[in-house]
Amino acid sequence: MGAQLRVYKRRIKSVTATKKITKAMEMIAASRVVKAQRKVRASTPYATELTRAVTAVAVGASDKHALTTEAENPTRAAVLLLTSDRGLAGAFNSNAIKWAERLIRKLEGEGKEVDVYVVGRRGVAHFNFRERQLVETWTGFTDEPTYADAKAIGEPLIQAIEKDTAEGGVDELHIVYTEFVSMMTQTAVEARLLPLSLDEIAKEAGETRAIRPLYDFEPSAEEVLDALLPRYVESRIYNALLQSSASKHAATRRAMKSATDNAGELITNLTRLANAARQAEITQEISEIVGGSAALADATAGSDK
Repeated sequence: MGAQLRVYKRRIKSVTATKKITKAMEMIAASRVVKAQRKVRASTPYATELTRAVTAVAVGASDKHALTTEAENPTRAAVLLLTSDRGLAGAFNSNAIKWAERLIRKLEGEGKEVDVYVVGRRGVAHFNFRERQLVETWTGFTDEPTYADAKAIGEPLIQAIEKDTAEGGVDELHIVYTEFVSMMTQTAVEARLLPLSLDEIAKEAGETRAIRPLYDFEPSAEEVLDALLPRYVESRIYNALLQSSASKHAATRRAMKSATDNAGELITNLTRLANAARQAEITQEISEIVGGSAALADATAGSDK
């Protein structure tokens, strides 16, 4: 066997092994994205009703609340970025990171100091490489997040916005994550979680009525709001984690399918080249045999004379 043919066969074997790996990863991601979609759908009714409850209490509260009142001159903001712990997901992480950096530049352009909180090893590695100080990070659960993870993330963020800026608190809380639109479309988005905008949360809850019902609150609207708002923030973070997880698995599935298709195409091309090399080798051997036979016939004819 010629050297060129051996090279082609080695490459075909290597690419075939890679194709098996990417195909397996594609199938795993496809099964996980279905589970993640179910979780997103299951969390939506709770988040919707909780949003409506927060809207009702916020409208009925007579006093200003720290989580619903915008600062007159905001000077500090927090940005929560959701990325994944693993790669092999195309532009999933890079799109979310670019969106977060754009938001950070915008806030800094408005004269605000920005505290960055990051979920996922990819985002943490990105900012550590650029020597950007991170207030807090969370890793290890992005593939299958739980409500406990959302609660752990939300607690320090709520504490930060309840504090005065002089004590290390913030005036605004923004979140950047990847919204799951469909198996083929995942979009990086940004939303302001706090302070709450009553118009925005009413829109999210599907509330279109101009006149809202009146409620009596016990013990008071402010105390009810104190209890509801942390749950609202946690539910928003949890939904964003689920959206990000589903988007990551969909992006991984698409990337692995593309890799599998490319591997199949490469195998086809290498097989053609290997066949051409083998055919050239056979042709050369036939030419050598024919040439040797002709030379032998000429030598025999000369000796007969």
